[in-house]
Amino acid sequence: MMGHFDLTGRVAVVTGGNGGIGLGMARGLVKAGAAVAVAGRNAEKSARAVRELEALGGRAIALEADLLSEAECRAMVAAAVERLGRLDILVNNAGIALRKPPQDYTLEEWHRVVDSNLTSAFVCAHAAYPHMVRAGGGKIISIGSILSIFGAPFAVAYAASKGGLVQMTKALATAWAKDNIQVNAILPGWIDTDLTVSARAQVPGLNENVLKRTPAGRWGRTEDFEAVTVFLAGPGSAFVTGTAIPVDGGYSVQV
Repeated sequence: MMGHFDLTGRVAVVTGGNGGIGLGMARGLVKAGAAVAVAGRNAEKSARAVRELEALGGRAIALEADLLSEAECRAMVAAAVERLGRLDILVNNAGIALRKPPQDYTLEEWHRVVDSNLTSAFVCAHAAYPHMVRAGGGKIISIGSILSIFGAPFAVAYAASKGGLVQMTKALATAWAKDNIQVNAILPGWIDTDLTVSARAQVPGLNENVLKRTPAGRWGRTEDFEAVTVFLAGPGSAFVTGTAIPVDGGYSVQV
């Protein structure tokens, strides 16, 4: 049974893997035996993440990339393959949020959110595809959001991008199943990260509302993403594709 969760010999790229949920996912991958490339714009932060992952006994490298650039997305994937020898797992985690009423958005702000969260994920998947075909299959895991299910007045571009990511996940799953590539999404609920610290400051009553609405009675933690990532990245999910799994302590099923 443990073989279903063994990632020994596998190579993963985790965008935005130098902090928050992405680093939590990278920890899980390393603990299961995968070599991990963490990609981000902050080289110092990525170096700290690599040291943490190496302290867990894993192999990790840092890649610097601005995922708003198609060329840098493709170069990042190529660099991971060159340095680690192959590519089996892609985690599309990088993204941004902009909290303001929709009528106050500029078109440039809209494009920045959608391109950061959705377009970059497509480009990375597009770049990863031939390497996964060469390896005989692969796993693509994209980080959506419970705001792909719910509406929020302060997050129209973010919600649109995450909803699009879920639909892209389904479409890629159907397109690439013949290549033994499984494509799934994870929908985080309210997770305690640097990003949500600012959300709690900007959205009055958010902390109290989250605790009241979440059956588990707490905010999520980055370690809550380790095991589900290993499942979706490993052999045990070979017949699981095109799905979106909420990791939200029951928030999305509470009436």
